Amino acid sequence: MKGSTLQSLIQLFFADRLQKQLGVSPHTVAAYRDAFRLLLKFASERLSRGPSELRIEDLDAPFLGKFLDYLEEVRGNCIRTRNNRLAAFHAFFQYVSISEPALALHCQRVLAIPSKRHERGPVAFLTEEESAALVAAPSLDAWVGRRDRALLLLAIQTGLRNTELTSLRRQDVEFGAVAHVRCFGKGRKMRCTPLRQDVAAVLKEWLSRQEGKPDDPVFPSSKGGRLSADALQRLVAKHAATARKIYPSLATKKVTPHTLRHGAAMAMLRRGVDLTVIALWLGHESTETTQIYLHADMQLKEKALAHAAPSGAPPDRFRPTDSLLAFLERL
Repeated sequence: MKGSTLQSLIQLFFADRLQKQLGVSPHTVAAYRDAFRLLLKFASERLSRGPSELRIEDLDAPFLGKFLDYLEEVRGNCIRTRNNRLAAFHAFFQYVSISEPALALHCQRVLAIPSKRHERGPVAFLTEEESAALVAAPSLDAWVGRRDRALLLLAIQTGLRNTELTSLRRQDVEFGAVAHVRCFGKGRKMRCTPLRQDVAAVLKEWLSRQEGKPDDPVFPSSKGGRLSADALQRLVAKHAATARKIYPSLATKKVTPHTLRHGAAMAMLRRGVDLTVIALWLGHESTETTQIYLHADMQLKEKALAHAAPSGAPPDRFRPTDSLLAFLERL
């Protein structure tokens, strides 16, 4: 019996498995789509066949290993990006192993490719002074400058993710007794984030000058559609370059949209906001993710050191009373 083709398996994986059965978010679908776009282009060039002519046997473990090396060595992707691409392929081959039992061994070999361990670098964030310089960078003489100022101000105060910012619609902004924005984050989880009065005022003025329908984006592109991820990256980089002339310390930092999210978290942490509240604010699944900010701020560590002054009492070393505990202690 002839098995399914690679093309049909990929189509079923996205249309049936991801969207109908699992109901994953559009962000996950987009991430997996981009991973397969890169892989199919790579395979097509190496094997001299069109993507629709490729066979699933072509995508074996050694070939996928070469592709992962290509991501790091040629495209310059970080290990985290490499692991994210691999996660997409693992999900696909898990589906194939169920749909096509004859390919089970082939799939097991691919699923055995491990994620690569990596060191987590320090979290990059902007101080409040650097954030103020960034917000002041756009020129308010033009439409695009007023849009960019409102976007940067909202991003710095709310800490919304890149896709949450670009997906924000006019109907998602409320200017009632408690001004706030609604967004769908990872896992299709909706959360409401309150706005400071100054941010709400700037956002209200921006929207009042723009005609639009409730479903229209809050921060449209010059053509009226949603900003792309690349456009948002360029927008932030452009104004960061201008802000560096005003605040030289920005020259030592790579400023991205995610840097603004980190800055929002650090600003709350420095004001004594509880870590669980910050996790809810940012839409983190667990406070373990939020704990990275505790390690990032030297000021917090210096405060902890001030409370750790020696009391004058000699330290009392733990001495196990049980032989088994003593054995474990010596390991």
